[in-house]
Amino acid sequence: MNDCDAAAALESHIRGTIPLADAIDLKVRRYTGDLLEMTAPLAPNVNDKGCAFGGSMASLLTLAGWGLVELGLRAQALACDIYVGNSELRYQEPVWSELRGVARFTEPGALARLADALRARGKGHIDVVCEIVGEQRPATLLTARFFAKLRA
Repeated sequence: MNDCDAAAALESHIRGTIPLADAIDLKVRRYTGDLLEMTAPLAPNVNDKGCAFGGSMASLLTLAGWGLVELGLRAQALACDIYVGNSELRYQEPVWSELRGVARFTEPGALARLADALRARGKGHIDVVCEIVGEQRPATLLTARFFAKLRA
């Protein structure tokens, strides 16, 4: 499966199994193997001030991080349960337009190391950094550790 097909399959899976993804109108825009970009329009994600709601941004970034790990492990033919173990979220500036979330692995080779750990021990973890693209800098920044466990 090429990266474009993988991204489309991920969007369909997320929207079909996580009702919040439909509510925020999540779209998977791009996947390169090392990067996953998701978007959501402002209108269903607006707060009382007219800018993006923090909970929507947190959700989009968590799903982007999870999706990056999910697609990476699928490409390695590893069927896993993946979950966020811990995360830190920083809101740095308001977002007044479409939410554009980008997830990346924090280190080169991290996915290969996770795949090796899964094959050896059946479990492992990986660190991901995700951002909502802002005007001057990341508007919102999420750093997270995702855990993976091979499905039985």
